[in-house]
Amino acid sequence: MKRLLKQFYISDDGAVTVDWVVLTAAIVGLASVAYVTIESNTNTLSSAIGGAIGGQNDF
Repeated sequence: MKRLLKQFYISDDGAVTVDWVVLTAAIVGLASVAYVTIESNTNTLSSAIGGAIGGQNDF
């Protein structure tokens, strides 16, 4: 049992896995926030351009 606990204590594979999971979750979260921001601003810009084009008169 002591040998198993000592081997578990020395092994750091679990800690590295947790680090990668946290980093991946952070990247996915930041990408989601960026996507929502870009989508919202693009829709607003598209509406403004459509309104400007639609408001022009053909003379």
